[in-house]
Amino acid sequence: MVDVAQAAGTSQKTVSRVVNGEPGVRPETVERVQRAIAELGFRRHDGASHLRRGTSTASIGLVLEDLAGSFYSAVTAAVERSARERGYLLLTGSADGDPERAGRLVQAFAARRVDGLLIAPNLVGDEVLTANLPPDVPAVLLDRPSADHRTDEVLSDNAGGIAAAVRHLAGQGHRRIAYLGDDERFWTSRQRRDGFLATCAELGLPTDGLVSLGALDPVGLAAAVNGWTADGVTAVVTGNNRASVALLHHLHEHPGPRPAHVGFDELDLADVLDPPLTTVAQDAGGIGQAAVDLLFERIGTPTLPPRSVVVPTRLVVRRSSPPPDAAPVRNAR
Repeated sequence: MVDVAQAAGTSQKTVSRVVNGEPGVRPETVERVQRAIAELGFRRHDGASHLRRGTSTASIGLVLEDLAGSFYSAVTAAVERSARERGYLLLTGSADGDPERAGRLVQAFAARRVDGLLIAPNLVGDEVLTANLPPDVPAVLLDRPSADHRTDEVLSDNAGGIAAAVRHLAGQGHRRIAYLGDDERFWTSRQRRDGFLATCAELGLPTDGLVSLGALDPVGLAAAVNGWTADGVTAVVTGNNRASVALLHHLHEHPGPRPAHVGFDELDLADVLDPPLTTVAQDAGGIGQAAVDLLFERIGTPTLPPRSVVVPTRLVVRRSSPPPDAAPVRNAR
């Protein structure tokens, strides 16, 4: 701002008034200041402005389950980019599936007086939020809501994505479709299972004995798959990447007829698997962007009512989900 004032031949106070759109500055002075701003490439730093007024630390916190996974990496990238554009610093921490660690991260970020928090709980119970989140710190939950829905939340369309997978397989002619999901303690796991059951009921498809949650170890998975094979299952929907990878490992280690397969969430290298895997792709970047937008709206207007945003998924059809009388098309050797 000093350089702009020198170039425009005016005071820093006048430059500040022009930048903030305050009245009382002569038009010719405004023109000189704006010309100097353009020539010098000056950009207003909202975060620094807040700091000077003592109303902000120009920082937000992001508490995730896992920093390494592709989903949370994309979420983090979207949040960091949006925060940076607003002149804010992003502090990030991983709970690694530990509710107590998640609570400590919430406490630590709040103690550093962040302006708001983005929290992606999974096994974290609501007591972590109520016990550790100060009521005056704006917060948005990602990928899982609070029990009372009193906190802003951004969710993926879990049920809709699973419904698209089941409808695709049913459209291919499959009538006995199994579901392999993760631990039912996960809110997303329960949502996707319920979406599977509801869609099968709507389409008149059987589900008795065709749903398995949490059996992702080799022994449990082998028992589930062998039972499904004996029961005439021709297709499987997997509820997340962990389930998809577990099933792919099992099929690789046990050669034989392969069921059609649709996995929830885009899997790294899904398009180069043999056969390429049909997936329900989540919009992780869209989830991160929607969450940070809600957070800054909440920071600006704390009295807004709680809001819930559901981000659509997208079915990506590849060659792992053919009709029941056709073997999956493998890559050419």
